[in-house]
Amino acid sequence: QVQLVESGGGLVQAGGSLRLSCAASGGTWLTMGWFRQAPGKEREFVAVISWISSSTSYADSVKGRFTISKDNAKNTWYLQMNSLKPDDTAVYYCAADLKTDILGRTYDSDYWGQGTQVTVSS
Repeated sequence: QVQLVESGGGLVQAGGSLRLSCAASGGTWLTMGWFRQAPGKEREFVAVISWISSSTSYADSVKGRFTISKDNAKNTWYLQMNSLKPDDTAVYYCAADLKTDILGRTYDSDYWGQGTQVTVSS
């Protein structure tokens, strides 16, 4: 049974940093990543990393501020979030085996964590 468990969310002031972790068990996957959902908004893709090549991709809104990384030995991936803005406030979900459409946009995933709240105050 696949299980993804996030940790590391919390409250931070604008300009601050947080690191999210996703500890996974029960499966193997080609891609791992993060989505987020702000109140009243649709869930959106944040970042993805390849299990094999470690290549990464980011949403334009977080490029240059967020970094996704992984530790294969621990079956864990991370999201380092710097220069946080109030607009980054959302529930962050880790995901495994992300799906992309014909245009290369990442829109869904096969496996999901339970979510962790990130709140950025102004």
